[in-house]
Amino acid sequence: MPLPADYLHRAATDVPYFSADGETYLARTPLRDLHKTRELRVLSPDDFAFWQRYGYVVVKEAIPRSAARELLDFTWEFQGLDPDRPDTWYEEREFRSDLDRDLHVYGFVEAYHHQLLWNSRQTRRVYDAFVDVWDAEELWVTLDRLNLNPPNVKNRDRALIAPTERGFDIELHWDVDTSLTVPPQRVQGIIALNDTSPETGGFQCCPELFRRFDRWKALQPDDRDPIRPRVDHADMPVVRPELAAGDLLIFNGMLAHGVAPNTSRNSVRAVQYLSMMPALPTHETLRRSRVESWRTLSTPDWNATLLGDADRPEAQRYGTAELTDLGARLLGSADWDGDAASREEESWAVSA
Repeated sequence: MPLPADYLHRAATDVPYFSADGETYLARTPLRDLHKTRELRVLSPDDFAFWQRYGYVVVKEAIPRSAARELLDFTWEFQGLDPDRPDTWYEEREFRSDLDRDLHVYGFVEAYHHQLLWNSRQTRRVYDAFVDVWDAEELWVTLDRLNLNPPNVKNRDRALIAPTERGFDIELHWDVDTSLTVPPQRVQGIIALNDTSPETGGFQCCPELFRRFDRWKALQPDDRDPIRPRVDHADMPVVRPELAAGDLLIFNGMLAHGVAPNTSRNSVRAVQYLSMMPALPTHETLRRSRVESWRTLSTPDWNATLLGDADRPEAQRYGTAELTDLGARLLGSADWDGDAASREEESWAVSA
């Protein structure tokens, strides 16, 4: 009998994590209060303390600067844009939906499986950083995309998106329902593909709100917006961490965050979205979906905002990425208990 959609799978980790979807997890202890049992691999003790206090941490040179440059070049090429001709950044196009238009305004790039993206995902320093924050080795990597955000003008002007009073706000929001008595644990991350600057906008967050959240929440009305925070920014300022090409920023889902607009003249903000979560080997439907998506270069189905490229999907452009032993385990085509061969064989048989 098939399991219900909200069935909680036990992660393959010593620390007890449970999830129904591989995105949000229930845990006995919130990540901000987690006591380490494994030695830190990438983060320093000060880094880990900062992560738990303020909800984010920057890992310098998580991937080589040259690898970030290759990914940036690919991001231009995938979209058919010329980095030296800003007029190409705003060519008119037909949109499949309002969501498709909004994603264009925000600069999302619908590529998920190119070898360069997988190179980042299976980089040992990137993996070890996520081991540090989860205190667990058995992880799966998110099958996510890229972002290339030119100056927000013309058909990328944020004014094209109708404002709302409640719910999601690109400039500052939470990715979990903060009204829940036991908020789920979620971790996200980005790798910078070029150096950040104040003018190009990019990731911003409210670390003081994260630090003081419980006290702040107790003083809020019962009908407050659980997704969009309303705070005094003089008291709880919004900050933009400086990132250089190749740096990895990891942040807690309970950190109010967003993307500041690009107000520069002719510069872009570019990142790869990349996170890791505790592996759910008993969630066979999710595991098979992940492996099939990688094998066939199909659009992952874990997030409804992943639309795939409208003109020329990945499967028409290049072949399946090669995985290292670590990459196979991070995908789910190999088991963390070492039974790689049988799991890989089963995955290909299911796909066939």
